[in-house]
Amino acid sequence: MAFAPSSTPSRTGDVPRDSGDIHLPETARDLVKILVAGPFGVGKTTLIGSVSEIRPLHTEEPISEASAPLDDLAGVRDKVTTTVAVDFGRISLPGGVVLYLFGTPGQERFRALWDDIAYGALGALVLVDSRRIDASFDVLGLVEESGLPYAVAFNAFPDAPRHHTEEQLRAALDLAAGTPMVTCDARDTGSSVDALLALVQHLIERNVPEDR
Repeated sequence: MAFAPSSTPSRTGDVPRDSGDIHLPETARDLVKILVAGPFGVGKTTLIGSVSEIRPLHTEEPISEASAPLDDLAGVRDKVTTTVAVDFGRISLPGGVVLYLFGTPGQERFRALWDDIAYGALGALVLVDSRRIDASFDVLGLVEESGLPYAVAFNAFPDAPRHHTEEQLRAALDLAAGTPMVTCDARDTGSSVDALLALVQHLIERNVPEDR
């Protein structure tokens, strides 16, 4: 699928929310599969839940005594559940673009699911926690190995450090110059939609013919 420049979303306020209708809007033109990726506890489930216009599908289960030693709880000690398969939500954007959002488990033991979940995706929004940037390296590696275009969104946790510059954060993640990098609050609908719009705009720009 190739995006047309006219598909560029306009304003966050134009995004329909809470319609209560599970059916696709009549204006739907481009149906796009997007991954929401990131390490354990970074806010993927929260972001999908905050933007989905349908009741989101969650596959969260309590963190058991058996799984606790396998999951790195550093920085997320208050987390009591974990995604064990996939999160799913849908959001319709202006211009007839409909995003199907697939949240991927962030733990290494679920790596075997990655290829299946990533199949057919056009891009990925990678959530990062600036309190534990190194936890994102494996996920970024998977996204890059898959060849998916992506944008990075730093989820603004209340106790996240604020002193890093954009250049420092890009260097820490070894991001290419053209990779979008934004800050969002996964709990906030408008902020999360803006992060998704940054990814969509990146996908549109990559698909504009060079002779235009």
